[in-house]
Amino acid sequence: MPRLTATDFDPEVLKLFDGYVHGRLSRRDFLARAGRYAVGGATAATLLAQLSPSFAAPMVAASDARLKTSYQEFPSPQGYGTVRGYLAIPANARGKLPVILVVHENRGLNPHIEDIARRLALEGFIAYAPDALFPLGGYPGDEDKARALFPKLDQGKTRADFIAAFHALAALPQATGKVGVVGFCYGGGIANYLATQLPELAAAVPFYGSQPSPAEAAKIRAPLMIHDAGKDERILAGWPAYEAALQANKVNYQHFVYAGAEHGFNNDTTPRYDETAAKLAWGRTVAFFKEKLG
Repeated sequence: MPRLTATDFDPEVLKLFDGYVHGRLSRRDFLARAGRYAVGGATAATLLAQLSPSFAAPMVAASDARLKTSYQEFPSPQGYGTVRGYLAIPANARGKLPVILVVHENRGLNPHIEDIARRLALEGFIAYAPDALFPLGGYPGDEDKARALFPKLDQGKTRADFIAAFHALAALPQATGKVGVVGFCYGGGIANYLATQLPELAAAVPFYGSQPSPAEAAKIRAPLMIHDAGKDERILAGWPAYEAALQANKVNYQHFVYAGAEHGFNNDTTPRYDETAAKLAWGRTVAFFKEKLG
C-alpha cells in the first residue's frame, strides 16, 4: 500500500490534527469535527490513525553496530533533580567529539527522536536526547498518553533540566566541550529558548519552533539555522518580530521556509513528512553543525 502523504488529506483535516497534536483540540473534538471529511467508508477514527506516527521503520536501527547507545542520567538540581536521556556515540570514535542535544516534540522521548539521535551519531557527533517526561514516568509508549502527560510538566523545571543536560554534555570526558542543539516543534521552541540562556551554546537549529520574545532574543549569541514549513501559519506568524529582533541584535542566523511543507515535515513517521523538504533541511543542518561545532 502506498505511503500516505499530506496531499491525501483535506487541508482542514490537517489543521484539525495540528490542533489536536498541540492540545488546542481534545481527541473527542477532533473526531467530531473531522468526521465530516471522512469519505469512501473511512471514519474520523480512521483519519486519526492514518495521521498518527508509525515507528515500524526507523532510518537507523537501534541495533546498528556502528553505534554505541545507552540511557544516561545527569543531575539537575534546579530542575526535577535528574535528567534522563538516550545517548548515541559512534562505536569507532577516535578522539573527542562535539555534542548535539536533541529535543523532542511534545510527546517525550519516542522512538523517532531516538532515531534522530542515531542519525546524528552516524554523522560523527555524540547525540543526547533527554526525555522531558522522565519525572512523570517517562515516555509511556503511546503517543496519546504522552500528549496527555505533557501539560502536567512544570515547564520551569523542565527547561532547567535541558540546561542541566547542556552543561553535563559540555563536560563529558569524550566530548570536545562544544555543544549544539536541534529541536522539533516543542523542541524547536526549546532550542530557541536555550539560545537565549546559554551564551556558550555553539549552534542552535530549531525546526518549526515557537520564538522567544524580542527582549529574550536580544540575549542570543549562538548562530542559528531556522527551518519552517511554508504551510505552518501558526509558527510563521511569529517570524517577523523574531527576525526584527535578530537583525537588531546582529545575531548570525539563517532562515529557510520550505514551500508547500506542513508543520512536522521532518518527522518521517507521519503523513505530514515531506521527503524533499526533510532531506534538504537535514543536509543543511548536518553541514551547519559540522561547520560550527568542528
